[in-house]
Formats: sequence, C-alpha cells, structure tokens
Amino acid sequence: MEKPPQHQERKPGHEKEMDPKPESTFQQEGKKLLDKVALITGGDSGIGRAIAIAFAREGADVVISYLDEHDDADKTRELIRKENRQCILLPGDIGQESRCREIVDKTVKEFGRIDILINNAAEHYAKQSIEDITAEQLEYTFRTNVFSVFFLTKAALPHIKEGGSIINTTSINAYKGNPSLLDYSAAKGAVLSFTRSLSQALARNNIRVNAVAPGPIWTPLIPSTFPEEDVEEFGKSTPMGRVWQPNEVAPCYVFLASDEASYISGQVMHPNGGTIIAG
Repeated sequence: MEKPPQHQERKPGHEKEMDPKPESTFQQEGKKLLDKVALITGGDSGIGRAIAIAFAREGADVVISYLDEHDDADKTRELIRKENRQCILLPGDIGQESRCREIVDKTVKEFGRIDILINNAAEHYAKQSIEDITAEQLEYTFRTNVFSVFFLTKAALPHIKEGGSIINTTSINAYKGNPSLLDYSAAKGAVLSFTRSLSQALARNNIRVNAVAPGPIWTPLIPSTFPEEDVEEFGKSTPMGRVWQPNEVAPCYVFLASDEASYISGQVMHPNGGTIIAG
C-alpha cells in the first residue's frame, strides 16, 4: 500500500484525514476456506480429524495422510463428505521422504494445487529415563515428528502459491518440557524452530507459516501411550482442570489458514487450558 508523505499535529489523530484510509472492514463473506485444498497429516483421528471436519465446513476439500488406521480414516472421510466436500485418503509412513513425495504428487494430480499444508501427525513414547530411550525410538520419534515436516513441506512448496498457509502442530511440551517424553519434547521444539525459520524464509513469497501448541488434548495418542491411572488424571493439572477436546483446538487452525490471519506468520497459538507459556 503506497502512502504519500503526511503528518497530523493533533494526537491521537483523525482517521478521516489519512491517505489512504486504514482498512477496517472485512472483504470476506461466507465460508472462510471456500474451495481451498488442504493436505492434513494425521487427519484420520484426534486433532487432525477435527481440523479436517472444520476445514470442510468452511468449504475446503481435504486430503488426509495417515499411517494405517483405515477404520478411523474411513470415518473421517464419511464426515467430510457429509459437509459436501471432497476427501481422499493417503495412508503410509511419512517418516520416509519418498512417501511424502507420493502424497504430494497424488494431491496435486487430484486437485491441481495445495493451498494449505497442515503438518500434524505425531507419535510419542513415555519413558522414565533417558537410558530407556533406544536409538531406534529416538530416530522413529524424529522421523514421524520432525523429518516428515521437512519432507512434506519440501515436496509441497512448489505447489503452494502466494497466499498459501503452512501450519505445524508443535506442543506445550516444546515450551515447558516433559520428563517422561524427552525425545518427543525435543522433536516438538525442533518443529517450533522450523516454523519460525520457515516463516522468515517464505515471507517474501507471501506464504504464511504458523504453529499451534496444544496442551492436554483427548486423542488416541493418550490411551496408547500412558498407563490407565495416568489417563484418568490426564488434563486435570491445567488451570481449567480438565482435558480438552479436539474440536476446541481446530478453530485455531481455521483462523490461521484463513484470510483473517493474513498478517500473522511465525507465530504460535496455545490452546492449553490456561497454562501461561512464554513465546
């Protein structure tokens, strides 16, 4: 926006005397993501499923990447189709770069482009000591949580045009740590740093890169990771005293993917039940 030289003597000033006038109204009408194409990893269940449904309700077609949870993925596709939007399912291990390239190629073949990339897939394994974390676990944790983010972003970027959006799922553990999730916390810290760096690298391309750092959210990852007594108490230590649902997190992704967040990049949203997080 070009602005000619100008000055006002009186503070705080008059908007009516400004040239050009600040834009105060929203041009967008109707659905926030109408006819966008979104690729969502880990979209079969949990936060990923909630994002996929929320995006479909806002008018987006959705591609869901997942490992091998075919029953969950089928259910998610059914829910998206009820919103009268298209959905394709692409299973496979995104810790492998070749699979990430295949997922992007199939997405582009089906829809012609990618408008929104959601790097959401994650896994963690609770261990009480660093001595219990094998080299194999460490590599697998980083392959799923970090390598996949690099691989998919690298493959998708040539197909994301100006105005596109990349949103990565990091975690509250990237900020406050977790003694039983050492490798996972470290991986999510890497995702956080990657988000901030990539946002700067793509700013001139007008591609926004942001992240969401959920706190305790009720997803299949929780009962598959922790003993049942810990699952029973999960989330109760937050200031709001309860576990949160995926549909309470998904609106963060809708906002960051929409034109309403057109001036937001390199930032993190914190749906965590009231925990104060620096940064």
